[in-house]
Amino acid sequence: MNFAFAPEEEAFLEDFRGFLAKEKCRPDADIIFAPWRETDSWLVDSPERRAFMKRLAEAGYIGMSWDKEFGGREMPGVYDYLLNEQLSSDGAPIIGKGVGCIGKTLIAHGNEALKRRFLPQILAADIEFALGYSEPSAGSDLASLRLRAERDGDEWVLNGQKMWTTSAHFADWYWVAARTDTEVPKHKGISVFIVPMDHPGLTVREIKTMGDHRTNEVFFDNVRVPAEFLVGEENAGWRYVCEALDYERFSLYTVGPLLLKFEALVELAKLVHSNGIPLSKDPVVRDQIAGFAIEVEMATMLQRRVIAKASKGEVPTVEAAMYKFYSTALGRRIANFGMDCLGPLGLLSHEAPGAPFEGRWELSDRATVVDTIGGGSSEVQKNIVARRGLGLVTDA
Repeated sequence: MNFAFAPEEEAFLEDFRGFLAKEKCRPDADIIFAPWRETDSWLVDSPERRAFMKRLAEAGYIGMSWDKEFGGREMPGVYDYLLNEQLSSDGAPIIGKGVGCIGKTLIAHGNEALKRRFLPQILAADIEFALGYSEPSAGSDLASLRLRAERDGDEWVLNGQKMWTTSAHFADWYWVAARTDTEVPKHKGISVFIVPMDHPGLTVREIKTMGDHRTNEVFFDNVRVPAEFLVGEENAGWRYVCEALDYERFSLYTVGPLLLKFEALVELAKLVHSNGIPLSKDPVVRDQIAGFAIEVEMATMLQRRVIAKASKGEVPTVEAAMYKFYSTALGRRIANFGMDCLGPLGLLSHEAPGAPFEGRWELSDRATVVDTIGGGSSEVQKNIVARRGLGLVTDA
């Protein structure tokens, strides 16, 4: 199978690289382009990064695959992927939740009031969203969520808790899945709401991870939202959540950061010496790096299968699970081997004087553990492959 991109897609990518080259000359470029932040480099979590997204919007890169009726350009979804591939390769924030799962769900199911209010703001990069799915007892099994939403006249009242909401401390709006019916099968009693993050009934508390990544738990205490902030139909939220995840297949499964990590390992082997000889000359190290080169190519092919299937209008659930599991595990192994190459000094963090490579390998070794959990743990991905790809029954 030929996974090469078409000439017009390559031309688009070349033009976009020219746009980024100018951005890298700005005085705040070191904040915008920060691959050392690992997965956090995707976040629009600073004024500089928000301004960068505004410039992307002004240049027409936001909402390219939307219908023209809603301000888009009706370009194939692969262009959203190419955009995010380049952004993630440069350590810049990516287009994601607002344009993909939220914007396209609103286009498909939102009422006219929600479309008029939010779609223009999303296209202009004026607002950021947080996703409220996981809960203390509903992580991998999202249908078990308990956050309750009850109708009270022209409002909905939400009470409960969400966990692992990465963007809650800087987002403007909360895209929340809540239980609206407890008398039906659990998949059928879920609805989706949009809630302002500055609502007085919301409390956001930081959760620190071992990879210096901040996520949050969010508490709802009689959070009242107007009835028009219900997305689509009541109790149809499970379908919307699943569709929203499908919208992201094109854009979130980029391979650029993994390639960067491998290239950094190659450079490390050239610069670090043992007994006066570069590690790149050590046959054992060379053999290991050659193995990683093969695995990176395998990961790239798995990622291209995600894009290839999505390009046909199919849902690459199994392909995406395979790539997510394989690529995050590979990133973890590369980071760990980088630490091995550095020896005891590799344990020094970026705050320690004399830390090799400014402690970025030590951070990567911790952050890649988080990557294997966020977005669906490796165990969840293996279950998806076993059930949907191989037809195996994994229940006891």
